[in-house]
Amino acid sequence: MTQQVSTDNAYSVDVLMQQARQLAANYRRATGKTLSGVSSELAVYDAIRLLHLNAVADQVGYDAIGTEQSGDLHNDKIQIKGRTVFKDVKSTLRIGQLKMEQNWDSVVLVLLNDDYEPFELYEIDRLTLSENVIDKHSKKAKKGAMTVARFKKIATLAWSSEWSAKQQNDIEDSIASDADMSRVEQSHPL
Repeated sequence: MTQQVSTDNAYSVDVLMQQARQLAANYRRATGKTLSGVSSELAVYDAIRLLHLNAVADQVGYDAIGTEQSGDLHNDKIQIKGRTVFKDVKSTLRIGQLKMEQNWDSVVLVLLNDDYEPFELYEIDRLTLSENVIDKHSKKAKKGAMTVARFKKIATLAWSSEWSAKQQNDIEDSIASDADMSRVEQSHPL
């Protein structure tokens, strides 16, 4: 029997991750510095939640495996990378080192905003990524270094907060429309 964790529980993962977002954002606003490791943990959590992946523990080279609900990522071993994009930082953003020598099939890049909330997730398969490394013989390429802009250019947008917001509005509109139809049917029975 699977035990359901109440959101009232101060130690539920969802609650803790939301608190981590708030803490990291407040810390950066107060100090101008980031809390090390928070973006990567949030990225893994968000990718698993939003793309319907299964988390894996203690696997070398990947963070999750795609499920039937994950579409093109089904059964893929997935490395998850995260990058927080701050409005006030204009430098070239790089993604974390890709473990090119490890056993994985795809990479998901989770982009977080100033509040450490996800706004876009990009996915790319191993073959496409390795074919698009600009200089395969450079030290940076061998380490799997790449800019966020380059990754976005060659990857596929897998999720967007705009899509999610539109989907939620469509659901709410559909519910309202169904309620209106029900009221009309009740007032004008056949």
